[in-house]
Amino acid sequence: ILLITFLIFLVICLSAQCRHIPQIRTDTSHSRSTVEPVNASAANLSTSTQEADTTPIPVPYVSPGPYLVEYPHEYHFTINEPQKCEQEKPFVVLMVPVAPLNRQHRDVIRSTWGSERSVSGQAVSLFFILGLQAGDEQHKDWLLQESKEHHDLLQADFLDCYKNLTIKTMVMVEWLNTHCSGTSYAMKVDSDTFLNVPKLISMLLNAPKTNYMTGLVVEGAQVLRDPTSKWFLPEELYPESYYPRYALGLGYVLSLDLPKKLIEASRHVKPVYIEDVHLGLCMQHLGIPLTSSPNWNDFSVIPVPYNRCAYSRIVVTTTDPGTDRVWVWNDFKKPGPFC
Repeated sequence: ILLITFLIFLVICLSAQCRHIPQIRTDTSHSRSTVEPVNASAANLSTSTQEADTTPIPVPYVSPGPYLVEYPHEYHFTINEPQKCEQEKPFVVLMVPVAPLNRQHRDVIRSTWGSERSVSGQAVSLFFILGLQAGDEQHKDWLLQESKEHHDLLQADFLDCYKNLTIKTMVMVEWLNTHCSGTSYAMKVDSDTFLNVPKLISMLLNAPKTNYMTGLVVEGAQVLRDPTSKWFLPEELYPESYYPRYALGLGYVLSLDLPKKLIEASRHVKPVYIEDVHLGLCMQHLGIPLTSSPNWNDFSVIPVPYNRCAYSRIVVTTTDPGTDRVWVWNDFKKPGPFC
C-alpha cells in the first residue's frame, strides 16, 4: 500500500512539473518565417482555470497554410558581410544556401571549388546564406565564431526550413541588390554540387550583361497536384496546369541588374514555396525570357559520374551523397590533360 501511495504521489508531482516545462515548437511544415509570439488570446482563460493553475496556456500555432510564403516581408541580417563585395570587387558572386547546422558542407566547399578566388583574371567571391535554427542557442555562438574565421556567412531572421526556401532566395536577391550592385553576375548554387568555376567564368565572359538568367531551363513543367508529392501545389494557390519557364535550383546564374527587378516583380506575384518556380514567375511577370545555357549538359541535375574529362565539360552537377568531393576536387585539379 505504501509503495502504491508513493507511486501515485510521484505521478502527481511529475504531472504538475510538466505543465511548467516550456514547449519548443519545431514544426517545419509551415511556411512562416519566424517563431510566432504567444497569441494574446492565451490570456483569456476562464476564472476557474486561472484558479486551478495560474500558468497561461499558449494557444496552438495556426499556420496560414503550408504552401503560403511570408514574402514580401522585411527581414534583417543577424550575421552580415556588407562591405565584402565592395572590397573584393568580384566578377561573379557564388551564393550557397545551406542549413545553419551543416558546417560540413560549408567546409567541403571552402576546401574545393569555393577556394577558387581568381580565374582568368576575374575575381570570385563566396557566401553562404542561412536562416535561423529553431531552438538552438548554442549554435548561434558557433556560427559567430565561424563567421569571424571565414567572413563568408550571411544569416537572416527567418526560420530555416524547406518550405522557406523562397524566403531564403529572395533575401539573397535583396542582399545582392544592396551590397553587390557593382558586380557583373551572381550564381546561386546548391551545397551538394560540384562547380567548375573556370568553365563558369568562360561562359560568363561571353554572356549578356543585362536581363540575363540561365541554368538548366525547364519548359512546360506540369504542376503536381498529388498531395503526397514533395512539390505539391494546390489549385487554389496556383490554378494553371503548367509552370512558366524557370531555371532549376541546383544552380542558376543572373546578371546583377536583375535583383532590383526581381524584388519589384515579387510584389506582384503570389509567392509559392518552390523557390526556382517563384523566380520563374517573377521573370514571367517582368516579360524577360530566360536564356538557355550554351550546351545542354552544362547544368546537370542528375549526378554525373566522375571522371576528369566529363567534369571539365560541365559547369555544375549534383553529386551522390557518398561522393568524396574533396578527393574529386584534388584529382580534378591535378596537372595534366583532362581528356
